[in-house]
Amino acid sequence: MEQEKARILVVDDEKTFATLLQRILQQAGHEVQAVYCGKDAIRCCEDFSPNVVITDLKLPDMSGIEVMHQIRSKRPEMDFILITAFATVETAVQAMKEGAIDYLIKPLKDPDEIKLSVARILERQSLLAANTLWQKQLADGIPGPDILFAGMEHIQYEIRQVAKTDATVLLLGESGTGKSLIAKYIHKLSDRKGPFVDINCAAMPETLIESELFGHEKGAFTGAVKTKQGKFELASQGTIFLDEIGEMPIALQSKLLRVLQERAFERVGGISTITTSARVIAATNQDLLALMKEKRFREDLYYRLSVFPITIPPLRQRPGAIKKLTPYLVQVICAKIGKKNMQLSDEQLHKLTLYSWPGNVRELHNVLERAVILSSDELVLPELQDQPMIRQQQMLNTMPQEGTSLPLTTLDAMEKAAIQNALKATGGHRRKTSEILGISLRTLQYKLKQYNLE
Repeated sequence: MEQEKARILVVDDEKTFATLLQRILQQAGHEVQAVYCGKDAIRCCEDFSPNVVITDLKLPDMSGIEVMHQIRSKRPEMDFILITAFATVETAVQAMKEGAIDYLIKPLKDPDEIKLSVARILERQSLLAANTLWQKQLADGIPGPDILFAGMEHIQYEIRQVAKTDATVLLLGESGTGKSLIAKYIHKLSDRKGPFVDINCAAMPETLIESELFGHEKGAFTGAVKTKQGKFELASQGTIFLDEIGEMPIALQSKLLRVLQERAFERVGGISTITTSARVIAATNQDLLALMKEKRFREDLYYRLSVFPITIPPLRQRPGAIKKLTPYLVQVICAKIGKKNMQLSDEQLHKLTLYSWPGNVRELHNVLERAVILSSDELVLPELQDQPMIRQQQMLNTMPQEGTSLPLTTLDAMEKAAIQNALKATGGHRRKTSEILGISLRTLQYKLKQYNLE
């Protein structure tokens, strides 16, 4: 493994010894400065900003411990190695109690002593930094860009370019590809002062979605016992994420269009105009152009939303990403359920890349979570052919045998047959049927009416 390079400050009034340490550490590839008293050390820390300070315990103007205290009052994360020629157990114990990471005796028995001590500290710093980053990612729910954009680095470039602007972004892609995480990442890069506020347009009843988006006044309808701010109001100076935008009722789309055009709206039952500076990001797994032809999505709204469209490729088109995503997801899952992190073998990772993942990253996560829960010490992956998504795929592949009287010559006929088979498989349970088909309950209800299957 390549040696990590660092900036190191050496503090010793014995110039010969200070120069020796400087040379040893420079040969190891580090950037090193040497000073000969405590005051110079404190001053140098402000300009040089070292990763590690190596100081003699006895200096002409103050002790090494005092140097450590003064520097740490401004840089509490700074790591110190204390060195002295007057070694006793008491001084060593005191140095470690005061916060030194290591304690060495001079003259050094071997040049490797100081190099190994520095290497241990740098490894510790690296682990702490990684843990801090990991905790932050867990806190905000966004993985690092190397994980989030695994196998689609070109999209990362596009997002970096658009994030700092106010342009409306439309995220397109299949369910489970991570559109909501990418929306959060855009908001994070934008440095907008307001919050990230999301709403799933498919999860809200038509009677409530307008109130959720724009808020309502007290008494505007039965149950409106007090005035409520809507998502657009809450997201002012921030970002509003409209997930499953293709499911928005057609009657509400004109009101959304006005917000995009004028940045203004009224609460339900209100007369005062409210303005918003919220940045809009929308997402859908549907073909909006097809919905436009069916008069289920407004053409003018589509063009307002698709200022900057980004298509997220499905996982089957980037199988190499699985080798990055899987260890990360296992680590997240283990942390969530309180198990020690489990490792996957190269053979297991290869096995995962051979599967088509119709449910994309969400399906991968679900498969891994089930495996972690059921595994004890080693991670045991299930047979992927037994997963619900692959059963759905197999069911659709056998559709012609279910009703041979139905000529599967059109997409509509295939869609109708798929819905009929899914209804039969769930005993007519509509919510389960929508989940199997990967569509919202509202879309299923529309399709049932369209194909006279109600």
